[in-house]
Amino acid sequence: MFLIRFRYIYILLLSLYSFINIRVTVGTKLFDFELHGAYLFAVLTIVIAGVWELNRLVDKSQQQRILRVHPLILLFVASMFNVVLISTLALLGLYVVLGKPLSINFDHWKLLTAFGFRVNLFLNSINAIVFFMNRLKKTQLEAEQLKKQNIEAQFEALRNQINPHFLFNCFNVLSTLVHKDAEASSKFISQLSHVYRYLLYNQEKKLVSLKEELLFLESYTYLLKTRFNESIAVENRISETLDQLMVAPASLQMLIENAIKHNIASKKNPLRIVLEKQDNYIVVRNTLQKKEIAEESTKIGLKNIISRYKLLADLPVEVEKTLTEFVVRLPILKLDK
Repeated sequence: MFLIRFRYIYILLLSLYSFINIRVTVGTKLFDFELHGAYLFAVLTIVIAGVWELNRLVDKSQQQRILRVHPLILLFVASMFNVVLISTLALLGLYVVLGKPLSINFDHWKLLTAFGFRVNLFLNSINAIVFFMNRLKKTQLEAEQLKKQNIEAQFEALRNQINPHFLFNCFNVLSTLVHKDAEASSKFISQLSHVYRYLLYNQEKKLVSLKEELLFLESYTYLLKTRFNESIAVENRISETLDQLMVAPASLQMLIENAIKHNIASKKNPLRIVLEKQDNYIVVRNTLQKKEIAEESTKIGLKNIISRYKLLADLPVEVEKTLTEFVVRLPILKLDK
């Protein structure tokens, strides 16, 4: 507080307040003799300014302190000596101006020093409030930074689960296809390259535009159709302008992959997956055709998405299971202009 930029304005205002207070309470007789208002104001200002400035020097010097004592305690102890010194010098200066002998009257000194102590106590109290408010702000800022770093670490850990899981499935598809049709496998590799280009380009991002995600899904669904033919039908019903709408990268792909992993897909009973927009959600629904023998699963697909959206959105991911359908609703995030 003593280091503030406009301290002289505060010193002047405090001097004016003290002057008015003394004139109202004791008039012109602060001491046992008449004292002109100008002299009274001057001596009060000298005491307040002197105490403030000496405390400022002490406060500034504490930035390189060696003693392991709380800075407020050190400042307060030092300020007591400052008050005694300034009050004594101010009184002697007043004697000189008034033409009085330079012999300190203890009663005069006691009155002026008592005033100095009251001012000093007030200034140190304000300084303590400012000190703890600044420390609180600093602590809150550090807590927010730690929270942000923790969230970043969690998100990075979750995001790193995507690529190995997806890559494993793509290689399985390609290893089967390459022995059957060279031309189809070439096109498959081209689409796979587009898919991985998207994943590599967006791996450092928390969000991508919904429009980009849907373009990525076109390549991904081509890979699915190549493998499953008519056993899977992916229908995209999202057709409006999507420039400001955002989703987590590869989240829709993981939901489609999750549906395939846990449901039967055959030409007789094709697995139908529908993507649509409902209010503030992108909805991915699939027909429920549970496999009698479940595939071995790491169980991180849907859990991964839910965890990621907890870090990204205010609205939760909604999961609904009916007798005929499995539905996941992902909150849409809007990009601020």
